[in-house]
Amino acid sequence: MVTIVVRVWMPDRPGALGQVASRIGAVRGDVLGIEILEQGADQVIDELTVSLPDDDLIALLIQEIDAVDGVSVENIRTVEFDRIDPNLSALASGAALAESDPHERLEVLCLGVERVLEADWAVVLRGRDVIAQVGTYPDIGWLLAFLAGSEHLSEIDESLPSDLVWAHLIASGLTVAAGRSDRPIHDRERIRVSLLARLADALL
Repeated sequence: MVTIVVRVWMPDRPGALGQVASRIGAVRGDVLGIEILEQGADQVIDELTVSLPDDDLIALLIQEIDAVDGVSVENIRTVEFDRIDPNLSALASGAALAESDPHERLEVLCLGVERVLEADWAVVLRGRDVIAQVGTYPDIGWLLAFLAGSEHLSEIDESLPSDLVWAHLIASGLTVAAGRSDRPIHDRERIRVSLLARLADALL
């Protein structure tokens, strides 16, 4: 038995999700969860958590989903069978922030963002200084230059790079940023990070 997360683009029309679910069932897959990551311009980006009897069926599953008119697989990855639902993960990270020692909250924020986003790295910045981190972040000069040049953008602006997310903690004067390289970051994920940052800002 293997658990996978399939990220799919599909037309925003009645029955499209049902057709995809039917194809998953055709290869003996069981849909465990569905999350809408982005919606607009007559398109929907969904993440489907699927259980399969064997990982040899993954290639066939992709073929079956791609065969649905207007549907394409953006990304597919194997996860632990007990992977926490992203919404529950965000709530758990918020609870951890609220319960943590004030002196440890920046590290807890970094860990929370990394887990919620399944990111490669996360940092908290005060001005030009990294004051908390998880993972190996990119060149700090590049990161600071990007953040300085993007202050006029919303954290969910369509022109944002697909591998980077950030949020400003207004009251604290801090910035949290994170990134991953294996798949694009979409609106719902950016909103989770923004809300987690707002909670941290209020607690700090």
